Amino acid sequence: MFTAEQLQSVQKREDLLRIAEKEGIDLRKALRNARYEEELIAIQAELVNLQRWVTKNKMRVVVIFEGRDAAGKGGTIKRFIEHLNPRSIQVVALTKPTEIERGQWYFRRYIKQLPNPGEIVFFDRSWYNRAVVEPVMGFCNRQQYERFMAQVPEFEHMLYEDGIHIIKFWFSISKDEQKKRFDSRLENPLKRWKFSPVDMKGQELWDKYTFYKEQMFSRTHTTFSPWIIVKTNDKRVARCESMRYLLSRFDYPNKAKSKITLLPDPNVIFRYYRNLDQIDI
Repeated sequence: MFTAEQLQSVQKREDLLRIAEKEGIDLRKALRNARYEEELIAIQAELVNLQRWVTKNKMRVVVIFEGRDAAGKGGTIKRFIEHLNPRSIQVVALTKPTEIERGQWYFRRYIKQLPNPGEIVFFDRSWYNRAVVEPVMGFCNRQQYERFMAQVPEFEHMLYEDGIHIIKFWFSISKDEQKKRFDSRLENPLKRWKFSPVDMKGQELWDKYTFYKEQMFSRTHTTFSPWIIVKTNDKRVARCESMRYLLSRFDYPNKAKSKITLLPDPNVIFRYYRNLDQIDI
């Protein structure tokens, strides 16, 4: 631990590192944190540039975050929007449908949340609830499930033809890491609200989730709306790489002048393909 006198004598980062080496103070964790924060701010600044361009050109962008519980979807969305203009973004995290909504076409309540010209909409779970969570938990019947799976590629193709840009992320987490995060939520009073009865079934029904997510990939991964797999056992890496992927999809002004790499790491984030070696199987 540094003393007050040592800290007062520091003028540059090199001074701090020299004192730490002399006193045997381990700064590796602090340096990793500092590098992450520095990188995150730089990427977020690029997202601000992207948003300004989207708004100016009246574009419509949808970013979908799907994945098992505790995969880091909400935390990543928080970092995506942290410095964006709230007037032209929207975060959608719908609760269970009402009695009236259950009697309507399944996609209707999601259509109402689609972006207006110049907006980016982030879906914290989406219409793909019916592809995985609902059949796993028994919230829909077989006929409803099959109808959805038949309709969703056509639905997304209509959005694509209408000029909406759709990015579909699947946040992939290992079973052991999910268990650790569930335990952490229960121990932390500030995060306990995130833990639900559905979460409790996540470990128990792991293989059933795996079956339905693989069905979802094989039947809804298309050239115009592909699934992008993000390895999320390391939350910080997943956040930065998913941001980079979004930035890589658009040629906004001054992108080439960025001082950081905007190409996502292919070892962390990649398109789905059938022989993919996934961590959440």
